[in-house]
Amino acid sequence: MKIGFIGLGIMGKPMAANLIKGGHELRAYSLSGVPDETVKAGAIAEANGAAVAAASDVVILMVPDTPHVEAALFDDGGVAAGLKKGSLVIDMSSISPIATKEFAARINALGCDYLDAPVSGGEVGAQQATLTIMVGGPQAAFDRARPLFELMGKNITLVGGNGDGQTCKVANQIIVGLTIEAVGEALLFASKAGADPEKVRGALMGGFASSRILELHGKRMIDRNFDPGFRIELHQKDLGLALAGARQLGMSLPNTATTQELMNAMAARGGSQKDHSALVQALELMADHQIGQPKK
Repeated sequence: MKIGFIGLGIMGKPMAANLIKGGHELRAYSLSGVPDETVKAGAIAEANGAAVAAASDVVILMVPDTPHVEAALFDDGGVAAGLKKGSLVIDMSSISPIATKEFAARINALGCDYLDAPVSGGEVGAQQATLTIMVGGPQAAFDRARPLFELMGKNITLVGGNGDGQTCKVANQIIVGLTIEAVGEALLFASKAGADPEKVRGALMGGFASSRILELHGKRMIDRNFDPGFRIELHQKDLGLALAGARQLGMSLPNTATTQELMNAMAARGGSQKDHSALVQALELMADHQIGQPKK
C-alpha cells in the first residue's frame, strides 16, 4: 500500500517505522523535518502534506493537537489539496471529537473516507507496535485500514462513527490521569508515613489496586525518572478536551478538574515537558516530602 505519514515526533516516528517494516511504501512530511533515520529506513521525504497525499492511497496524521490537524489537512499545501477520490485519511492524533466530525465531513465532501484513530500506549507501545487503537468511522474504511493498524497496535476497536474514536480516547485519558494522581497520593502517603514506597508498590501489585500505571508510573515516581514517554502538556490538552466536552454536555467531572489543576501547577513550574507521572511532584510540594531518590 502507498502510505503517507504526517508528523514524525515521539509517537509518529516509530509508528512510521513499523509501517515500513511491514513492507509498505511510505511518503513522509513533518514540520520539524523528516528524521534521517526515517529516511534511512526507506521513507521518501516530501515538501508538504499535499505532495504526500498526491503520492499516497492512505494518509496518516500523528500531530499534537486540534489546530495542528486542521492546519495539516486544510492549510495551503495541506493534505486536502493533494487527495484523490477514494483516498483514505486516518487521524491518529488525540484531538477534539467535535472538530473531528467537521474535519471528516470536509474530507468526505472530496470523495474520500476519514477515520479518527487515536492511540494509547505511549512511546513504548509505538516502538513495540502494541498500541491500543480506538477508531471512529465507517466499517468499510476500518476494514481497509485494519492491516495497517495491525502493524502498529494490538487492541484495535471500531468504537462507532466519526468522533467516537476521539471520545473514547478522552475517556481513556480521564482514567489514566486520575489513576496517576491516585498512585502518586498512595505512594506519597506511604513514604511520608515511613514505609518503603518500593515495597509498598510491590505489595499493591499483588492485590486489587494493581494496574499498569502503578507498575510503570509508580516505578517512575520512586526512581525519579520523568523523561517523557507522554508529556504533561499533552495530557493537559487531553483533560482540557474532557472538561470542555463536559461543559457542552452539562455535566461535572470534578476529579478530572482537580487532576488538570495539578498538571497546570507542574506546567507553571516549568514541568510541561516532563512525563505525566511527574504530576506527583505537585503533590510532593504540598506534602513537603519526596517519595524516592534518583536511581544511580
